[in-house]
Amino acid sequence: MTQTIEETDHFEPKFNDQGLLPVVTQDAGSGRVLMVAWANREAIAKTLETGEAHYWSRSRRELWHKGATSGHTQKVLRVLADCDQDTLLYEVEQTGAACHTGRPTCFYREVTGAGLKPTE
Repeated sequence: MTQTIEETDHFEPKFNDQGLLPVVTQDAGSGRVLMVAWANREAIAKTLETGEAHYWSRSRRELWHKGATSGHTQKVLRVLADCDQDTLLYEVEQTGAACHTGRPTCFYREVTGAGLKPTE
C-alpha cells in the first residue's frame, strides 16, 4: 500500500537526543556521495536561507558553514527529507574538495577483509 504525498505535508524533522540529524551530501551532477555530517535546526535554517551548506560541528560545538575557511563551498540545489524525516540529503554543486583531507569525497577507502584499500 502506498501513501499519497501531499504538497501540504509539513517538514517536522526528528532530531536525536543531541538535537541533531544526519545529512548525506551528494554531488547533484554525478550522484556521488561526498560526505555525511550533522545538522541542528539552525544549520538547516541557514542552509535553506542562504543556499549554501551549513552543518553542526560536533567537535567544535558550533555552526559550520562548509567552505567558510577553505573556499570549498557547497551550493545546495535541493534538500530532501527521508520518509521518517530523521535524515536529510543535500544535493549540491561542490566547489573544490568535499573532504577535509583534500579529496573529492570522504568515501575514498574500501573496507576489505584485509583492512582499508584506497579507491582512488
